[in-house]
Amino acid sequence: MKHRIVVLGAGYAGAYVAGTLARRLSPADTEITVVNAVPDFVQRMRLHQLAAGRHVEAPKLVDVFAGTGIRLRVARVTVVDPERQVVAVADDGGGGELGYDTLVYALGSHGAGHAVPGAAEHAFDVAARPSALRLRERLDSMLGMVGMVGQDRGEGGRVVVVGDGLTGIETATEIAEARPGLSVTLVARDELGARLSAGARSHLRQACDRLGITVLEHTIVEAVEATRVLCADGTALASDATVWAAGFAVSPIAAVAGLEVTESGQIVVDRTMRSVSHPNIYAVGDSVYAIGDNGRPLPMSCASAACIGRQAVEAIVGRLTGRAIANTKLIYTLNHISLGRRDGILQMIGDEGQANPKYLGGRKVARVKAGILAMSLWATSHPTFGMHGRKRHLAGGPRTRPTATVADTAAQQATHATP
Repeated sequence: MKHRIVVLGAGYAGAYVAGTLARRLSPADTEITVVNAVPDFVQRMRLHQLAAGRHVEAPKLVDVFAGTGIRLRVARVTVVDPERQVVAVADDGGGGELGYDTLVYALGSHGAGHAVPGAAEHAFDVAARPSALRLRERLDSMLGMVGMVGQDRGEGGRVVVVGDGLTGIETATEIAEARPGLSVTLVARDELGARLSAGARSHLRQACDRLGITVLEHTIVEAVEATRVLCADGTALASDATVWAAGFAVSPIAAVAGLEVTESGQIVVDRTMRSVSHPNIYAVGDSVYAIGDNGRPLPMSCASAACIGRQAVEAIVGRLTGRAIANTKLIYTLNHISLGRRDGILQMIGDEGQANPKYLGGRKVARVKAGILAMSLWATSHPTFGMHGRKRHLAGGPRTRPTATVADTAAQQATHATP
């Protein structure tokens, strides 16, 4: 029987890992199955653009994985049972169970903030394609017609974006640029762009001024209502559409399964992205608590997902084929922020995780960001590009299960991090 690799989630991290494993492992003795809740590949980095009215392609996963040998199961993961090595899924046909020998957990994250009264009921988010489309419909209805260019700013309604992280900044600037008839307010818990350098913060503030965005700094939101946002200082912000962008959370599935997780539910892994509690489970993307080469946790981001995914692939291929495992770089070097279509910020990050004084801003940065997004989609849609001429067979033949060697156990103990 073949060694069964099951990948949960087909976002940027999951799709990359599945496609790369298909390139590097022989189909004669491995079987790769991807489980995803929707049939499309979602460009999550562009969902704020989708919400603002731009066309964002969503390729069918059957086309993405065509010719790779990867099996696709469109279903929602409900339970992971590490003791039985099965995953329970639910779909239109009632669901079922999938057995695995190696599991790659890439279920990603979703919008957080439901602990704030009214946020779940009244706020929109751009953490998933359906929610981004709901926000788009709301913005359309507020203007009375799609993209009413030339309407005086603010006459079409009021949008309040809560959270000035990268998602909040990109969402506020994209909506303000694409929908000039709307009044946009960005609520920042601290100083606007607090994690950026002084120069980048100044550039960001100028962009908000240019786009007519009202910025409220040092403001904490205590509740969201249908037509207003209530702040801790007593301020009530009128809002026809509130966008919640104040952080992300992960699914509780890993914690319920008994994997070692952080307080936030992220899976604790060793240097090779293998679960410290369950050696045949690997975690990638937003679901993982991974320590970078600077000794700090890697933030939830596509950049982190890329280096985490590369390390997981090297570890899986190495252990299954009996070869040495290469340590890839686990570094987070920059923030690339779009400020609408024609502006952006490239902020360099130092070894200590702090913003360097050096940054780039302007139209050229926006073009580079657009190119990165296009390349990410192309690479995901062509998982067999650059296919290795020689695919690796498993050590010892088919259905070889990865076992924890003495060196692996020592490495896990040495890299175990208590969050």
